[in-house]
Amino acid sequence: MNPSISIIIAIFNRKDELFELLNSLAFQTDKDFEVIVVDDGSLIALLPTVELFENRLNIQFFRKDNSGPGLSRNYGARRAKGEWLVFVDSDVIVEKDYIKNIRKNIVEIPCDAFGGADKAHKGFNLMQKAISYSMTSVFTTGGIRGNKSAVTKFQPRSFNMGVRKSAFEDVGGFSEMRIGEDPDLSMTLWEKGYKTAFFDDIGVYHKRRTDFGKFSKQVSQFGIARPILNQRHPNYVKITFAFPSLFLIGYVLGFIEYFFLGNGFILAMYGVYTFLVFFHALWKTRNISIAGMAVIATYIQMFSYGYGFLKSWFLLNIFRMKPEEAFPEHFHKQ
Repeated sequence: MNPSISIIIAIFNRKDELFELLNSLAFQTDKDFEVIVVDDGSLIALLPTVELFENRLNIQFFRKDNSGPGLSRNYGARRAKGEWLVFVDSDVIVEKDYIKNIRKNIVEIPCDAFGGADKAHKGFNLMQKAISYSMTSVFTTGGIRGNKSAVTKFQPRSFNMGVRKSAFEDVGGFSEMRIGEDPDLSMTLWEKGYKTAFFDDIGVYHKRRTDFGKFSKQVSQFGIARPILNQRHPNYVKITFAFPSLFLIGYVLGFIEYFFLGNGFILAMYGVYTFLVFFHALWKTRNISIAGMAVIATYIQMFSYGYGFLKSWFLLNIFRMKPEEAFPEHFHKQ
């Protein structure tokens, strides 16, 4: 078996990152794949960057009006010739055996969709490494984004996600959700009886956001998306989805306890948590500056996601608003 593979990149601006991604694809040990770049209405010219790789990659370029990443990936999928569609975000870099390992795994591991880990490249700046830690740590996400042993039923994410084209077409591709569209697709596949898998040797280097403000906004949007996903897929709701909100509430209660009751027990527990995060990050990164920033990133992640989740949950479940009315920015323009 030699399954054919199409790499699909939906992109808005990010010219420099597109160059780095295409350059990493150009050095693949297995060169039997096609690349489809979908320019989602960028404000800068991306075609000249793509043209640099026309002699090194089997590459196609399409430009369309802006509609968001999900619908742009669907656009690319309709033009793909491969049996397997592999979606990667424009801000990732892949290792030279990425395609080789994908092909090996889909032959050996029965599945209809797969995903892999994301991690920090040694060339990333300290902020990117700290944020990468917070998004993959056992103390925040439980390690589910980067550790095969941490998941029982894996939800592939669109920064590093493969789907059998026939299964992708059967479920209609990515939905109208602009944020959370990848777990939405994974759960829709499950509901149709398709199987997902985690491939532990296809990790990508994911740059993520470059400052805490952008990171806070991003994870807050993730928090908002989760109650929407819970409504769409009630069979896959987990209590762990609410943990960041409980973390935020507990922190507020800790200050109330301290100032009104003179008891600092709850805040002391957060102190222990901070200590664990710092030394775990120090052990993982071997850099005290990254460890310090990782603590800040962790609290930003937990507070921002927790606030977004609470806001969304109240609007959808207490005020009975429809998701499209409460958060119109979370849905594509059809």
